[in-house]
Amino acid sequence: MSDDCKAIDPLVTPFVDGELPLDDRRRVEQHLTVCPPCHSRLAAEQAVHDAVASQRSHFMSCAPRLLRARCEAAARRERAGVPPPRTRAEGLRRLWSTSLAPIALAASLVVVVGGAFVYQLTDSSATAMAAELTADHLKCFALNAVLGTQDSPAAVEAAMFTGFGWKMHLPSSPSRMGLELVGSRRCLYGEGTVAHVMYLHEGRPVSLFMLPRSARAEQFVEVLGHEAKIWCVGDRTLVLIAREPRRQVEELASYMQASLSQQH
Repeated sequence: MSDDCKAIDPLVTPFVDGELPLDDRRRVEQHLTVCPPCHSRLAAEQAVHDAVASQRSHFMSCAPRLLRARCEAAARRERAGVPPPRTRAEGLRRLWSTSLAPIALAASLVVVVGGAFVYQLTDSSATAMAAELTADHLKCFALNAVLGTQDSPAAVEAAMFTGFGWKMHLPSSPSRMGLELVGSRRCLYGEGTVAHVMYLHEGRPVSLFMLPRSARAEQFVEVLGHEAKIWCVGDRTLVLIAREPRRQVEELASYMQASLSQQH
């Protein structure tokens, strides 16, 4: 993270919340025009902010009392401010609690607290399925921002075969499409897990999910500020998710389809 990014980092959340003075807001806007990673981070936080805001009344009525108390306590600490971290370990914990935990918590709330509109609908609603996967997309990239992991194509392919019996071969020249491989994860979904392959497209997060033993009609879904392209290969459903224009997502999905359509 550059010095400029470090200076902008504490301004991102108040920027999204609309609480920055005009001069600071212009400073953030100027930085975002030249820094794709910060732009991606802000886009992710904005997406979660919008999702939580749209379901505010539902969350307030359904969230467990202990969870509400913890959120209120975290908000009070944030408003009160805290002294600089004394050690690197404390700094990482601070980064999680002040920057990444709100993103992960909010995304988790979309899935856990809002279970009535996600889990119970995923079998019949492509929108609900895309909402759950988009929440995982946000959480995984927020976590990777701290861990900084980057897997090789061979490691990802091995993980897909070991975890899902999926003999996939990643696109051989992703840089032609401006793609850079980040890695892979196994994400909880319904009563099982799904495969999650993570890319950056010109610095912006892109996720490819694979749902085993699932068949969905090919379609586009717009959810939580993201576009999701859904298609099937055999008995697997593939979902590509990105916060980019639909035309761009279609191009990326077509590129992935061309590489994966013959793989079983």
